[in-house]
Amino acid sequence: MLRVMGRGSRVCDGITRRESMRVGALSLFGGMSLPQWLAASEAGESATHPARAKSVILLNLFGGPPHQDMFDLKPNAPENVRGEFKPISTKVPGLQIGELLPKTAQLMDRATLIRTYSHRYNSHNPYNVLTGYDGGNDAQNYFSKRTDHPSMASVSQYFEPGPTDVPRYVTMPAFPGYNQALRRAGPYGGYLGSQFDPLFTVCDPKFKRDTKDDYDPVEAIGYPTPPSLDALPGLTASRFDRRRTLLQQFDHQLAAVERSGAPERMNKFKRQALELLSSSKTRTAFDISHESDRARDQYGRNLWGSSLLIARRLVEAGSRFVTVHWEAKNGNHWDMHGNTFKMLRVHLPQLDLMIEGLILDLEARGLLDETLVVVMGEMGRTPKINKNSGRDHWPQCGFSLLFGGGTRRGMVLGATDHQAGYPVDRPVSAGDLAATIYQLIGINPALTVPDLGGRPVPISHGGQPVWEVLA
Repeated sequence: MLRVMGRGSRVCDGITRRESMRVGALSLFGGMSLPQWLAASEAGESATHPARAKSVILLNLFGGPPHQDMFDLKPNAPENVRGEFKPISTKVPGLQIGELLPKTAQLMDRATLIRTYSHRYNSHNPYNVLTGYDGGNDAQNYFSKRTDHPSMASVSQYFEPGPTDVPRYVTMPAFPGYNQALRRAGPYGGYLGSQFDPLFTVCDPKFKRDTKDDYDPVEAIGYPTPPSLDALPGLTASRFDRRRTLLQQFDHQLAAVERSGAPERMNKFKRQALELLSSSKTRTAFDISHESDRARDQYGRNLWGSSLLIARRLVEAGSRFVTVHWEAKNGNHWDMHGNTFKMLRVHLPQLDLMIEGLILDLEARGLLDETLVVVMGEMGRTPKINKNSGRDHWPQCGFSLLFGGGTRRGMVLGATDHQAGYPVDRPVSAGDLAATIYQLIGINPALTVPDLGGRPVPISHGGQPVWEVLA
């Protein structure tokens, strides 16, 4: 929380010595400056509230997964709409999902399925998924830039810094767009600053064969690894030097309040930053050699299963927000403009195994109730199948699958028309989903943050929590 509990004498401006030192820690570890902290603390208890979810694992199926073939099948629709797969029953009476997700079907009594994720942003980046903002367009928002809205994880760090011995926000297996050598918008700190960017892992997946084209999927084998120490976001050598300069500035400000003891205490914060640079806790979380063969098989021995296994290890170690973006070369994406059903016959068994592996593992470790798991993509796909046996972009309707972290179990929210083209009941916007996640992780969804001009921007972008899905 913003306020540090405990006794402490107050200085002339009403701040306790203990709180002053806490501000020093916030500034050093990518948190708020003193003026920002004062403004946030003035809001009192409205800034944060008890969190239902301590951590978030978000699996983004990059490109836009076809909801009609996964979680909203329409078996009575025309042939050029319904696709090739049959629906199967689940653990929830009356709920059916696609036949290539049999393991997930047995877990639906633990899940909330939102069938009506609907927004305006027709673009291939995780901007709407990670920020809740759907007013963008490719001309302005395709690539990341300093004026972008910050991700939910970045906002979370801004208000609630979190642990200092493990990375609070991690994106795997690499930055979105890495296989095309471009930086897609979404995961960054935006106008809050690059100190709120995630730690991006790196990867070098291997493939058993060459792909024929972008719609010929070949399983990606490998696992993400942390970057070299000098690539840690916000804590590179040069930026650490700059932080030391900022620290000296804060020392000067603090000296006007209390001179005795400040250098010693601030040295403690410096040591904590250095510990993060070389944290054995971080390195251990990424070392899946500690996992049994059974655990590796439970998630799947590919890049995506290994990423989710590491995500579990990270949240177990204390990380707050971990995203996995299913995007790599050789057909490892969900932008299925062609060959949709053959691609799904490769992708869905991997996804099915991963979901089961993660949920059962979290449950067995007693972590599911405090970990919010989100599986979704940035959009859905067109109802009508095109001439290339593909489905095209369709932000008007998609799905979001939620487990744990304070969400209801065995629930389906929303309904679509006869072709799964449009919501007919309870549409959920990108802002609504972001507000729901903020509510679950203990951040007031009605808060604002300042943009580069100091103007307040609502963190939920007009969205409201989807109260029906909260337990």
